[in-house]
Amino acid sequence: MKEGKIVKVSGPLVVAEGMEESNMFDVVKVSHNNLIGEIIKMENDRASIQVYEETSGIGVGESIHPTGMPLSVELGPGMLTSIYDGIQRPLDRIYESIGKNIERGIEVNSLNREKKWAFKPKKNIGDKVRSGDIIGTVQETRIIECRIMVPYGIEGKIKDIKSGEFTITDIICIVVDENEKEHEITMMQKWPVRKPRPIKQKLSPNDMLITGQRIIDTFFPITKGGTCAIPGAFGSGKTVIQHQLAKWADADIIVYVGCGERGNEMTEVLTEFPGLIDPRTKESLMNRTVLIANTSDMPVAAREASIYTGITIAEFYRDMGYNVALMADSTSRWAEALREMSGRLEEMPGEEGYPAYLSSRIAEFYERAGRVACLSSDEETREGTLSVVGAVSPPGGDIAEPVSQGSLRIVKVFWGLDANLAYKRHFPSVNWLTSYSLYKEKLDKWAKENISEEFVILRNEAMKILQEEAKLQEIVQLVGIDAVSSKDRVTLEVARLIREDYLAQDAFDEVDCYTSSRKQAKMMKLIFEFKDALSNAVENGVKVDDYIKLDYVSKIGKAKLVEESKVDEEFKKIEDSIKPETEKLMKGLE
Repeated sequence: MKEGKIVKVSGPLVVAEGMEESNMFDVVKVSHNNLIGEIIKMENDRASIQVYEETSGIGVGESIHPTGMPLSVELGPGMLTSIYDGIQRPLDRIYESIGKNIERGIEVNSLNREKKWAFKPKKNIGDKVRSGDIIGTVQETRIIECRIMVPYGIEGKIKDIKSGEFTITDIICIVVDENEKEHEITMMQKWPVRKPRPIKQKLSPNDMLITGQRIIDTFFPITKGGTCAIPGAFGSGKTVIQHQLAKWADADIIVYVGCGERGNEMTEVLTEFPGLIDPRTKESLMNRTVLIANTSDMPVAAREASIYTGITIAEFYRDMGYNVALMADSTSRWAEALREMSGRLEEMPGEEGYPAYLSSRIAEFYERAGRVACLSSDEETREGTLSVVGAVSPPGGDIAEPVSQGSLRIVKVFWGLDANLAYKRHFPSVNWLTSYSLYKEKLDKWAKENISEEFVILRNEAMKILQEEAKLQEIVQLVGIDAVSSKDRVTLEVARLIREDYLAQDAFDEVDCYTSSRKQAKMMKLIFEFKDALSNAVENGVKVDDYIKLDYVSKIGKAKLVEESKVDEEFKKIEDSIKPETEKLMKGLE
């Protein structure tokens, strides 16, 4: 293709002329340094290019080399356990070859071309296949098998299929279409990041994504295939919540995108994850995780690429039939990159300087989530889910700003982080009065079948108590606790137990960091047994202050620290002590 010439350089934006043969979103190589760029605007023969690397030293008159291809990622065995930058360059292999600092224009294959994988065919010669059909598998890690699928656009009969050890570029299958044309299939596919991968049908999500975080699973659940936004001010705990979800959510695959956040936060992820053990498989969490690190000191334009790279990799594993969860931290940094590029393009600014198309870009991103019927033959039906959780960093914690509002218009779950709760050291600092989940009613049936019949009733009653407490706190602040009726004192004490001993959860405690649905239900039941016993005692003349000093009440507070294997035994002891301790206190009044 014809080369172009640079006529303007403005930070990460380069403008070149003589580009009439190129198309929107094509990848180009900028100057003799071969910097990677992407065309984001075309006017006649003039192309505006966002460059994903540092442009200092690039001058007018230098060459632009078109590739004629859109920005794409390589998909295949070897992505799990990997750490990529925003344009899918493997940081570990770059470090091995050139050291700590990434040189400009460096080209490294995203997937290892030399490593051999043991391919086991699932189809035979003569079988009819179409796009999305699984023709074989590769054991990518000890817990995840990579299912090799027929690439999109290929349909026909298998002429030849091999078994054994191959690299990702070796031909493992040949498919002949109805026009007698042969299609060679390898274990690697390429896919343009801005284009959603095709599916057969989008389905309604119906299973809960269990996170092990009590306030989330109990009050504001998310489905497998759901979308969620986590807006919160600086220091309110967005990153820790996303770390917890990445560690403990019951997804098969985790894709974690560090988009424009501080480098020390990403370092924490990189150092922690290899040492963490998956509670379900007893293997390292890295064996089911892909990390994309695009920190705040990396080129600003690459933030957009990192978001699309992450969700395209997630869609690839979803198409295999896996439950995938994508964590994006944070979408605000991506929006800031859009604002900077829009300003350099001299586009008409929208609210707070963001481009007018901000909301549509956010919607396009979240719409790629969902539960789907994967592309495959009619006899080979399979489902996959892609859940997306995006952190939002509104300036000053004000969610009226455009990124938060654009996210809330499209997502179904809102976990609003409260700086006041964080200041009080209450974590997760999810505000139970402002957060919501539009999946709650859909998941009620699931909870009754998979947790317990009474779980939904107890949850609704607990939320009612927390709402009543918020009203009573206003009265207490005006007239003092002594002016409150005994019935209201019971409400306040139960609410305190729910807040401090149920909703507050220590992410760094070995036991408290994860609570199973079964244990959550038992904890909730224990709190309401306390409520019934306290109400009965108060009606018989016992003072609330005397009652809450009972030994078993303090044990309820420590119940969250009971190991999963001892839950039945320890909780039974607490339940058995409620009645005798209450009766002993009441006898003392006689």
